Amino acid sequence: MPLDPRIRRFLDVLAAGNPRDARSVSVAGRRAQLIELLRFAGPSASIGGAKDRAVPGPAGLIAARIYTPPEASGALLPGLVYFHGGGLVAGSIETHDSIARALCHWGSCRVVSIDYRLAPEHPFPAALEDAAAAVTYLAEYAPEFGIDAARLGICGDSAGGTLAAATCQRFARGGKPRLALQLLICPILDYGCTSGSRRDFASGYLLDEATLEHDLMHYAPGGADPADPRISPARTTDISGLPKTIIHTAEFDPLRDEGQDYFARLTHSGSALAYTCHPGMIHLFYGLGGVIPYARTALERIGKEVRAALA
Repeated sequence: MPLDPRIRRFLDVLAAGNPRDARSVSVAGRRAQLIELLRFAGPSASIGGAKDRAVPGPAGLIAARIYTPPEASGALLPGLVYFHGGGLVAGSIETHDSIARALCHWGSCRVVSIDYRLAPEHPFPAALEDAAAAVTYLAEYAPEFGIDAARLGICGDSAGGTLAAATCQRFARGGKPRLALQLLICPILDYGCTSGSRRDFASGYLLDEATLEHDLMHYAPGGADPADPRISPARTTDISGLPKTIIHTAEFDPLRDEGQDYFARLTHSGSALAYTCHPGMIHLFYGLGGVIPYARTALERIGKEVRAALA
């Protein structure tokens, strides 16, 4: 279907205010742009409460925020560890607070949002090491967080999806912790991808090729190989042992095809659970509910899938 008309108008406004090539924008500028963009998140979903905590990481404590769903009892609940997007150079638990709240509300689970280290101050593999450390700790001490370890999943959107997918692959090779679910929302899975969607939507659809190049340059500088599966999880040759996987993509997102292709591979390995490509939508649409009403519908659908998978 055609691009949603509300999105078309929104993109036109953004284009008028951001004429510069993303490759020339500083990291500070990139971070400021994302903060401004996510001010369009719209009203937050209701939850039972949110509490800031910290978990141990390889370079010290990692800030985290635990969201509890409405009407939660004192019993252990399913849990979802969430990694925010932002190209691994931007974003925080604050910028993506509304997305975490929606996952908590509609998924009827405790969501633990992780404030992993960002590049360029902390280049690859810092964020990935933080992600693995956080999930390992939460799996081991799940009851202390009100979470049932047997119903612990992992989630990431955009570059957070990179971390979620790479972390799942790491645990699958090591055999533990065993996760119950992998949820990837518009994930970046291959920084060297040359798919049709990368070509068709290389510019003018919110996330463009220049932004991907900008972020990769700061996240994986020097000798880091973009084809390393820890950076581009779709490049792995071994997808065995992964948890049940749900992937959501958007029709007008340059990342669409790599998400769809990864799900197809997981179908053959037996890990695929559900795939949805949202028609007429762009990258990050689910976080822009203030201008894209369909975002709420999509998050509700994602939440219901999480609830069913972790039941």
